[in-house]
Amino acid sequence: MSTPATLLRIEPRSTHWPRELREIEAPPENLWLRGRVEILAQGPRIAVVGTRAPTPYGEAQAARFAAAFARAGATIVSGLARGIDQVAHRAVLRDGGATIAVLGCGVDRPWPSGDTADALAERGLLLSEFQPGEAPKPHHFPLRNRVISGLCVGVLVVEAAQASGSLITARWAVDQGRTVWALPGRVDHPMSRGTHRLLREGATLVEDPEDVLLELGLSVAAPSETQASESSASARRIFAALRGETLSAEELATRLGTPLTAILVELVTQEMAGRIARTPGGLYRLLASGE
Repeated sequence: MSTPATLLRIEPRSTHWPRELREIEAPPENLWLRGRVEILAQGPRIAVVGTRAPTPYGEAQAARFAAAFARAGATIVSGLARGIDQVAHRAVLRDGGATIAVLGCGVDRPWPSGDTADALAERGLLLSEFQPGEAPKPHHFPLRNRVISGLCVGVLVVEAAQASGSLITARWAVDQGRTVWALPGRVDHPMSRGTHRLLREGATLVEDPEDVLLELGLSVAAPSETQASESSASARRIFAALRGETLSAEELATRLGTPLTAILVELVTQEMAGRIARTPGGLYRLLASGE
């Protein structure tokens, strides 16, 4: 077991080496690890990837799926990129779950740097086939993507443009015999083009985390009492803010001093429960059941 500051190098003959990477074409010659190395032995692993410029819908769904997968015992793998990748990592870290970021640079200089990278080094795992000190370079990222898919039983794509790195990850997954799941989006939005293309090419359409978990034989786990209590408190604050008003998710986040992603997840949950309605223009209003 490593400490957050420790850099560990492993080779294919190491006991820490993931079995899944022995099955893929052109596996890494070695891996560098930083963080909680024991996470590498936990599984199954599911990749959650998507655009760097997500819509509020994409952010909310990425957080919802990643958190549900982690609660069911899966380890969430992504690439630390801004957008969907970071939303998925943060959602898992908030729930105390296991998550791995596969980098296109050295684990000692994660890119992009910031709070999410720091949290992963402390409570998750940073992983790379590139030497410590190695800077991010464009040709590193397609190679990084083959490791993301190679580590996992499948890849969930949440929003992707027509030409997207997430589609490269999906291609690697198909070549490696992994499952590709795709979340449908608005037909008139450019960030749905990539996922809809995957669906036309045979990816599995998913609408709920249970679609994936049941396929993998995992039990659907309810939030813990603490998480449920926190959700209830968050919902009550949103209900109070919406009483007599219609507000956007951004306005609610500002007014309540809560991260936008957390607000979006709660709004989706309460909308599905019939307590909140989303009106044209992206504004939310309280329904009678939530008053």
